[in-house]
Amino acid sequence: MQPNESRTIDFFTEDALPAPCVTPTDAERIAAERLGMTARAQGLGSQQDANFLLHADDGTPTAVLKIANPAFGDTEIDAQDTAADLVTAAHPELRIATVLRHPDGSPRRTTVDTQTGPAIARLLHYLPGGTLSGPRHLSPASVAAMGTIAGKVSTALHGFRHPGLDRVLQWDPQHADRVVDKLAGFVGEPDRRAAVQDAAAQAWTHVHGLAAALPTQAVHLDLTDDNLIRSPGTCPPLPDGVIDFGDVTTSWAVGELAVTLSSLLHHDGFEPHHVLPAVRAFHAVRPLSREEAEAVWPLVILRAAVLVVSGRQQAAVDEDNAYAKAALDREWRIFEQATSLPLPVMVRLIEDATGMAKVPARTAPADAPVRPLLRDLAADDITLLDLSPDAECMDRGAWTDADTEERLAAAALADGAAAVATRYARTQLTRTQVLSAASTATVSTGMNVWLGRDAVLQAPAAGRVLAAVPGRIELTYGTQVLSLSLAREDRPKVSSGATVQAGEELAHLGSGTTVHVALRAADGPDVPRLVRHEYAPGWLALTADPAPLLGLPADCDRPRDSDLLDRRDAVFATVQGHYYANPPRIERGWRHFLLSTEGRAYLDIVNNVTPLGHAHPRVEQAVSRQLRRLNTNSRFHYSSVVEFTERLAALLPEPLDTVFLVNSGSETVDLGLRLAIGASGQHDVVALREAYHGWTYASDAVSTSLQDNPNALATRPSWVHTVDSPNAYRGRHRGTDAARYEPEAVAVIDELAASGRPAGAFIGETYYGNAGGVALPDGYLAGVYAAVRRHGGLAVADEVQVGYGRLGHWFWGFEQQGVVPDIVCVAKAMGNGHPLGAVITSKGVAERYREQGYFFSSTGGSPVSSVVGLTVLDTLRDEDLQGNAARVGSHLKRRLEALTDRYGIIGAVHGSGLYLGLELVRDRATLEPATEETAELCDRMLDLGVIVQPTGDHLNILKIKPPLCIDSTAADFFADMLDLALGQLGHG
Repeated sequence: MQPNESRTIDFFTEDALPAPCVTPTDAERIAAERLGMTARAQGLGSQQDANFLLHADDGTPTAVLKIANPAFGDTEIDAQDTAADLVTAAHPELRIATVLRHPDGSPRRTTVDTQTGPAIARLLHYLPGGTLSGPRHLSPASVAAMGTIAGKVSTALHGFRHPGLDRVLQWDPQHADRVVDKLAGFVGEPDRRAAVQDAAAQAWTHVHGLAAALPTQAVHLDLTDDNLIRSPGTCPPLPDGVIDFGDVTTSWAVGELAVTLSSLLHHDGFEPHHVLPAVRAFHAVRPLSREEAEAVWPLVILRAAVLVVSGRQQAAVDEDNAYAKAALDREWRIFEQATSLPLPVMVRLIEDATGMAKVPARTAPADAPVRPLLRDLAADDITLLDLSPDAECMDRGAWTDADTEERLAAAALADGAAAVATRYARTQLTRTQVLSAASTATVSTGMNVWLGRDAVLQAPAAGRVLAAVPGRIELTYGTQVLSLSLAREDRPKVSSGATVQAGEELAHLGSGTTVHVALRAADGPDVPRLVRHEYAPGWLALTADPAPLLGLPADCDRPRDSDLLDRRDAVFATVQGHYYANPPRIERGWRHFLLSTEGRAYLDIVNNVTPLGHAHPRVEQAVSRQLRRLNTNSRFHYSSVVEFTERLAALLPEPLDTVFLVNSGSETVDLGLRLAIGASGQHDVVALREAYHGWTYASDAVSTSLQDNPNALATRPSWVHTVDSPNAYRGRHRGTDAARYEPEAVAVIDELAASGRPAGAFIGETYYGNAGGVALPDGYLAGVYAAVRRHGGLAVADEVQVGYGRLGHWFWGFEQQGVVPDIVCVAKAMGNGHPLGAVITSKGVAERYREQGYFFSSTGGSPVSSVVGLTVLDTLRDEDLQGNAARVGSHLKRRLEALTDRYGIIGAVHGSGLYLGLELVRDRATLEPATEETAELCDRMLDLGVIVQPTGDHLNILKIKPPLCIDSTAADFFADMLDLALGQLGHG
C-alpha cells in the first residue's frame, strides 16, 4: 500500500512500528536528490520515525529531514503540516517547526523506499536552541512556560478538522487501556508488570467514569521536553518552540496537558508537586472544566504506563533503536513518580491548584456526633495544644527537643486539664527536621489526645467495626472511617465486623494514655498522621476535622496567607524588594535556621545581621529585662551607654577612643563622612567603584554598585570621585597585577589635590564585601590612607558587613591590611538584628563636629540598644564565635574549593572566615558572569532547604555570610546541596 493513499493508522492492526532504517548517507542522498537540499546529515533520535539534522558545509543547521514511519499515510502527514501552520498563525510568538515549502506553496516532501516500505520524507524548519530533554532540573518558570505552550497549542487546534486526524494511535489516552493490555507482556519483570497493570487499571476506571464529560478536539499529544525548544540563551531554559506534530490526532483535550506533565517527572529532583506551575499556566490559557481537572492525573498515570510498555516493546522489536533503549530508565522513573502518591491525593491537589476543589484544602468538619467520643469529657475540660510555628511554646528552640510535645502536654495536665489535644490540619513545628533536602511531614491529618484521667471511648454514632486489635480501632462514621490509634496495651471492647450503636463502649483508657483520632473518606486510601505541606491540600481533602467528636468547635480559622504578598505590595513600597519571586513566609528563626509557616527549616547562609544566630536567648532576655525598666534617649544619664561605648572603644586601636551611636549602617557612613569633611574642612571624597555604603544622601552618594543603582557612576555628585575597584579576580588588574591598583588610586588622590580639590575623605570597605568577600591587594589601604592623609584628609573604614569577627582571623577588616583608619563605621552585627550602628573615631575628630552643630540620635544609644550591644559583645566572646568563624569558615572554604574541579561554572572562591563568595562564570578565561545561572541556582537551593542570595555588580556571586554560630555539619549540608544543585542544573 502506498503512503499517499487516503488511509490512517490503526495501531492495533500493526504488529510493531520499527523506525525506518535510514543511514546518514541515505539521508543526504534523499535530501539532495529528492528534496533539493545538499547537506550533511546528523542522526536524531526517534521512537518510530527517522529524523536527521541537515548542516550546510560551514556546519550551520539548515533544516530537519523527517522520514515518517511507513505506517503513516499521506493524509496523516498533511494533517500534521496543516496543524503546525495553524498554530503558527494563531500564536506568532511561538516558533513552530513547519514544513518547508516550494515557491508555489507546496510542501517539500516526497516518498522514498525503505526496508520496511515506502515512507514520506519532508523538510521541516530547524529551530535553534535545543530541547528540554535530559535529566536537567527544570525551574518553576520553565515548567510554567511548558504549560503555557500546551495551553496555546490546545486553543489553536480547537475546531481543527481533517481526515488525517482520524487515527488510532498507541499514544492516544482514549486507547491507553488497550495498549497496556496488548504490550504489558514486553515488561519482563513480574513485579513491574503487575505494578503497571494495576496502576493503569485504577487510572482507567477513574477516567472512564469522566469520559462522557471530557471534550475532544485536535491535539498535538506530544508536547514533551523532547519536543519543546528553548529560546536560545535563556536561563533558566524557557521554551518558545514546538517540533514534531507526528502524533496529532483527535482525542480528549485535557490529554495535551497530561502528556506535558508526564514528561517532567523524570527530571532530576522532580516530584509530582513540581508540575503544578504547568497546570496553573495551562489553566490560565485554556481553562479546564471540573471534570478535566479531575482527569489530569489519571491521564498522567496512563501516559506513564503506556510509555513503559511501549518502550519495552519498541526496544524488543527495533533492536538497533538506541533512542528507544536509552529511554527505558527514564520512562520507568516517570511511572514511579506518577504513582508515588495515591491517585485521589493528586486528583485533589490539582483541583486545589486550579481552584476547582469541591471542598477547600481545609475540609469541612465531621458531622456532629450523637454521643461524644470520650464519655463524660466536656469541651471545657480539654486544653488545645498549639504546636505551630507561631506558638509561643515553640520559643527558644523548644521545637528541636524530642520530648517537647510530651512535656507540654504533661504541663497542661498538671495545670488541671482533663485532656490535651493537638489541632487538625495545623503545622506541627516539633516534627520539622533541619538540614533536609526535602520538606518533612509536619501537617496533621488528625488529633492527638493526652488523657489526664481515666476515660471511656464510645461510639459517636451507629456504625460497623472495621478493625479492632490491641492498639487500634476503626469503625464507620457515616461516609467516613473513624480511626483510633491507642497504646498497644489498650484492648478494644468490640470485635471486628460488629455493629455498634451510639454510646457503645469501644475501649477503656487509663490516665496518661494517648489516643490519635482521625477521620478519612471511606472510599479513600489510608492517610498518614502527618503529611508534607506541598501535598497537604490533596491529603486533607480526604479527611475531616475530628474536633466535633470531642465536643470541640471545628478549627475553621486556620490562617491562609495566599494574598499576603499582594497586601505587602499594596502598602509597602515595592522598591523595598523581597527575596524570591514566590518566597516562603518566614515567621521564626533559631540559630542558623529560618522557619517557614509551613514548617520547613531553611539553612540561613545570608544573615550577617544576626551573628549570634536567630532568637538568641541572651539577647531576648536582655531586651525584655531592659524594656521592663527603661528605654529613653541618650541625653539621659544611665550606665549601659557608658559601659557599651567603653567596651566598643576598647576593641579598637589608638587613637580610636570616641563613639557615636546610631541605628544603621547607612547612618554610620553618612556620619563618618560628615565627621571627615568637618574635621578636614575639605568637601571632596574618594570612593571605590562597585561598592555599596547605604541609602542616605551621603552614603548613597559614595555608593557605586551598579546593582543597587544602574546609573550610579553617572549620577554621582561632583564632590564624589571614584577609583578602580581593587578586585584581583575580576578587575582591570588581575592576579599579581593587582598591585597596580594602589599607586593608581594614590595618583587620583594626588591629582585632586593638585587641582585644588584635596579629598577630605577616602571611604572603602576594608574587605570587599559587595564584591563577594574579595580581599584587597596587600598594602592597598596603607598606600591610599597615607596619600589622603598627606593632603589633609581622613581615612574612613566601612566595617558594616565584614567587621565584628566575621572574617575569623581578624576582628576588624582593616587588621588584615595592617592599617588604622581615622574613622570606623560599624553596624549590622552589633545588634544581632536590633537596629544599632556606631562610628568610632579619635576625640579630636569627634570634637570638630561641634563646629557643625550638635549631634543627637533619638534611639541611637538608648538603654535597650546599649544593652543589646553589650550582650552581643559578651556572647561573641563567651561562645568564641570569631574562633568558630575561623574554624568553620576554613572548613567550608575547602569544601567549596573542592567543587571547582567538578564544576567549570565556579570561577573562584573568595573570602575569609564566614564572609565568603562563590563566583560563577560562563567562561573561566573571559570571566563572563553567569548571572542568570546564579539566580536559578539560588532558587534551586531554596527548594533544597538553603537560603542563599547573589551579590556583586553582575549578581553572579553567592554571598555566604551565615550566622557565626553555624557548625560544620550545617556547612557540609550547604556544600552538599550546592554540589547537588549544580549537578541537577547541568553544570557538571
